[in-house]
Amino acid sequence: MSPADRLGTGTPVADFLVTDHHDTDPAGLSRRAGGPPVAELAARLLRVRERMAEQSLAALVVTDPANIYYLVGYDAWSFYTPQCLVVPARGAPALFTRAMDAAGASYTAALPSAQIHGYPEALVHRPDRHPFDWITARAVELGVLPDTGHAIVAVEGDSAFFGARGYLALAAGLQRAQLIDSRELVNWIRLVKSPYEQDLLRIAGQIATQAMATAIEAVQIGRRQCDVAAEIVAAQVRGTPEHGGDFPAIVPLLPTGEMAGTPHLTWTDEPFEAGAATTIELAGAYRHYHAPLARTVMLGSPPGPLRSTAALLADLMPSTIAALRPGVTGGQVHRFFDTELRRHGLRKESRIGYSIGIGYPPDWGERTVSLRTDESTVLTAGMAFHLIFGMWMDGWGYELSESVLITPDGAERLTHLPQTLTQR
Repeated sequence: MSPADRLGTGTPVADFLVTDHHDTDPAGLSRRAGGPPVAELAARLLRVRERMAEQSLAALVVTDPANIYYLVGYDAWSFYTPQCLVVPARGAPALFTRAMDAAGASYTAALPSAQIHGYPEALVHRPDRHPFDWITARAVELGVLPDTGHAIVAVEGDSAFFGARGYLALAAGLQRAQLIDSRELVNWIRLVKSPYEQDLLRIAGQIATQAMATAIEAVQIGRRQCDVAAEIVAAQVRGTPEHGGDFPAIVPLLPTGEMAGTPHLTWTDEPFEAGAATTIELAGAYRHYHAPLARTVMLGSPPGPLRSTAALLADLMPSTIAALRPGVTGGQVHRFFDTELRRHGLRKESRIGYSIGIGYPPDWGERTVSLRTDESTVLTAGMAFHLIFGMWMDGWGYELSESVLITPDGAERLTHLPQTLTQR
């Protein structure tokens, strides 16, 4: 039996995880096809437990839906109510969800039903009680959360789906244990992708290419922004003939005209106007792996600053991609770009990229490596990045981006479209 088959606990993986996509649990529910292979999940849990042992953690409370999916394959739009995966230092992990979502967890999570626990519906959206009151008590009863002196329990303190009330309820139920921030422990494990994950990212890149081609063609003078957004979303979900798309963690972003000087704006029902530039940022998603992509469309003749900025960034993109290679730091990549940009009299204060992989709303970034001057992380094969050149000026903006995968030989583009300003 390989180390990955034992999860570092001396217990066979079959005791923790459903080992066949067609296995049926005692309730008669079978796992939905398409989830991560059990061998992948076992290896991931092993790496997390090794990191936990290094930090003397008795348990880890995972609330980020991307991290829950990464570790056990649970996949549902249930993260708007409290849920978590508790990974103890030893023994079986336990998934806690709302009661009505427990059945869905049996379909998608690679866990036996005995490790899936649904809290009562009466706890949903109550001002006087919180689901984490019940979750904590049940986890202590099961032995997956220790409430003893000297026990250290890590929580995902920066997770978008772990609110202050949840933390306070957990702390109240674990008065003798010490709660600490996990500092994105699982996210950092996710940073280097397996061959299986790399293949999913390549498929996501194909979907992103199709969606962006649809977007560029759809942006026309007089068309409503919402109609174009609808075509983009349809293309993202439709995917390719070989692979259907998943829902992206972020909706299509379409700031146009003066608003293109600001990122992260969505669409309205107003028409696209002549003489306006529109920045488009979207992603292709496959089994929740994301390949973001940004391009800019100009409806008319671009003004001089926009034209020259687009030409400069088109020249800089291939050389910056070439700088993304194993052995360099994220800071070195940023300094290369920044030096070239300043030579032409421009500055960019924000980062030029960040790590990507699994994404759930509200973000497709992994919250680990950022490509900025002070980033000391050394790049290795298997990391993936969204390399984004966003220039947001006073009254106008320009975006150009690529999703890339670091390989032993350098950076591989995941999408395939011209890296130029589209003009019509």
